[in-house]
Amino acid sequence: MLGALFDGLFPKRCAGCGSGPWPFCAACRVQIVPLVPPRCQRCGAPARRELRSCRHCPPEPLRAARAPFLFEGPVRRAVHRLKFAGWRPVAEALGVAMAQACDLDADAITWVPLSRGRKATRGFDQASALAHAVGPKIGLVVVPLLRRAAEAGPQARRRGEERRSAMSGSFAALAVPPSRVVLVDDVLTTGATAAACAEALVRAGASEVSVLTAARAISDRESGPGGFLRSPTQDRHLYSGPGSRPGLWLTGERLSGSRSQPRAKRPT
Repeated sequence: MLGALFDGLFPKRCAGCGSGPWPFCAACRVQIVPLVPPRCQRCGAPARRELRSCRHCPPEPLRAARAPFLFEGPVRRAVHRLKFAGWRPVAEALGVAMAQACDLDADAITWVPLSRGRKATRGFDQASALAHAVGPKIGLVVVPLLRRAAEAGPQARRRGEERRSAMSGSFAALAVPPSRVVLVDDVLTTGATAAACAEALVRAGASEVSVLTAARAISDRESGPGGFLRSPTQDRHLYSGPGSRPGLWLTGERLSGSRSQPRAKRPT
């Protein structure tokens, strides 16, 4: 009741532009790029044809990666509002889309934990918020399985190899994990952070770790057969198959249970 009263007094605004209707206004929705087939079967990155793996795949021991959207435009701004402006309801909105994109077999969900300093500054952990939004929607228990063992510092300006080197050994398991774990974070870029988490979980006993994020950052999409696109707005049909809708999670729409979708194919 209190939440409804608060929403009535202070209506939620578009997470993309901050002025239209919640969760994304019509102008922002047409700019959102959903990640749908054809794609890389291992990491979910968009492609001109189905691929078993690609050079954008995250490092081992991650088995697979999934995200509903490309990290640009309104989705990028929404994630930034969640992380840096404290728009916590964005986690619930993106969580529905993440649940629909999740075709990963798992026994439990966990998340990439923030450092104590960042959590104190932001007041909450955005990856935890996303994990708790996704878990109930796909019927999986959400459990804290990781802690920060070392602080690697900001990663934004580091390249892939530098990130992987810096993140190695940065996480430790809190308990013996279940066999199959889905790791949740906000954005997948090089996969260095997720891979460091997966290493800790595998050392502790997990057999499979996959990563699920709200968005996927791909900065150097290539052109050509089997490659990626330099600008998704030029060939949006390669990202949006028939019947796909950027506004998958819009209020009032029925959520298709992702647990009944086909599972991610195991790379060979």
